[in-house]
Amino acid sequence: MTISKNEANKALIDKIRQVENDYGKTFSNTQKILMTTDGSITAILDVLYGKITLTTLDQHFENADENHAKLVNVDEGEKINYREVIMHKDGKPLIYAISHIPLSRCSENVCADLVRADIPIGRILKNYNIESRREIHNIFIEKPNETLKELFETDEDMLARDYVIINNNEILMWIKEVFPISYFTEI
Repeated sequence: MTISKNEANKALIDKIRQVENDYGKTFSNTQKILMTTDGSITAILDVLYGKITLTTLDQHFENADENHAKLVNVDEGEKINYREVIMHKDGKPLIYAISHIPLSRCSENVCADLVRADIPIGRILKNYNIESRREIHNIFIEKPNETLKELFETDEDMLARDYVIINNNEILMWIKEVFPISYFTEI
């Protein structure tokens, strides 16, 4: 099936409608924007709340197992950076995110910022003028694990998405972002 050049976002709109239908709930415009944007979540949150902050919960290097190698299109065993963060404003958690980043595709400076600083990926890409695009793979609802229950102090369902950031026709990063279904309904 060929999509006309003027319907590039049709698949994302259809996907969010499907999730709404399956879940039996209409999402707010802000939730829909956060789930479907192919731009920086950090920039959207900065506009909504003023400059947000990020806290790194876990960050380490690991050898890509079969699953993670597929996510970022590298060979098994290649070194990747695992990063788990929470974006927040004034101590209120907003979005939880996990990323897998092949070290071979990052400059020394980008890798250093990922490791040393609590800087959102959107800001890192902007700081280094990295031209990239995002391809959203999935938008879905999931039950919270213990980490999410603790961070957001709720056991409600979570809205989630995962996507890749592509630079020079290679996957630079795989990212999953999650927030409680009751968030972003008032703005």
